[in-house]
Amino acid sequence: MKGMSENDALSVDRAHPEAVLAKHMKTAAIRQAAAHAVAAEATTYHADPSAPIGLFDSGVGGLSVYLHLAEQLPAERYVYYADTLHVPYGNRDSTDIERLTLRAIEWLYQQGCKLIVIACNSASAYALETARRCYPQLPIVGLVPALKPAVLASTTHRVAVLATKATLNGALLNKVIDAFALPNNIEVTKYFDPLLVPWVEAGMPEEDETARRLRQQLTVFAQAGIDQLVLGCTHYPFFKGFLLEEIARQQLSIQVVDSGQAIAERVKQLLLSNQLLASANIKGNGNNHINEYCNDDNENDSNAHRAIVTNHQISPVVRLPLTFYASKYDDTLGALIKQLVGQETVLQYASK
Repeated sequence: MKGMSENDALSVDRAHPEAVLAKHMKTAAIRQAAAHAVAAEATTYHADPSAPIGLFDSGVGGLSVYLHLAEQLPAERYVYYADTLHVPYGNRDSTDIERLTLRAIEWLYQQGCKLIVIACNSASAYALETARRCYPQLPIVGLVPALKPAVLASTTHRVAVLATKATLNGALLNKVIDAFALPNNIEVTKYFDPLLVPWVEAGMPEEDETARRLRQQLTVFAQAGIDQLVLGCTHYPFFKGFLLEEIARQQLSIQVVDSGQAIAERVKQLLLSNQLLASANIKGNGNNHINEYCNDDNENDSNAHRAIVTNHQISPVVRLPLTFYASKYDDTLGALIKQLVGQETVLQYASK
């Protein structure tokens, strides 16, 4: 991995995150300016199959995608970039989102990632195509809300998409609506609550006003005849269990759909086609342990295991270490990550 020793656990640079990022942003800006001059014929991408997969999100929401990837591809190594200094992206303008996304992708590129997942719907909506032009030889996977399977499954012809404002207004989602939902006579309701991402980042306290509002909105959806609810932000699968419990309590006929599984399958296909899949013959089948690099002392969160099993419904497995970078770190971040991905996940923090 470029710029990072595999044997070193690096503590997060809490004092000067912008100084670290500025260097990468400068390089990203150069790449963006030169993007239009890239030759149409890109040479075959020659990456090391043992190189990591990179994931990027404005915060910790993309960890929901990581869980699907780690479930399907446990022999892979993963590097995660969380732009916690600028979370959330959903309320930002398109230019700002694109700039921040290219900065993150450049950082992951410098780590030697063989494939990058933009695990953020807002970033995908406004920066995916630019990122692909800037890095024509690097496989980059973006996210779009899982509207197609919801359209196919709907019997009432009414579907709701729960997402950020940027995603709901973005071209990716609206192309799917125009090309797929409307021809199938599906009415798509868009719903945006700016406090949902901060609620997840705060650990999803059930007594919060946001939780009450979400319960109420489910009732509104049901009254409108909506039978498919699409989670259009990677933060949202972490409260999927909360939604399912409330749907069962109210006896509502609503199914909840997210795109994490489809993204994991797409990544696997790309790795296979580019001959980049890590060897499945790693000793212990990916069950090797390394030292715990997470320095948080908050190990008494009894909800951690329940959160991963109930909210995301993925069986806990022992995985290779997840390298995690945050553009801004505070003392609660480590505990939140553990709550979302489970205590069994081994973390090592990276600062550059």
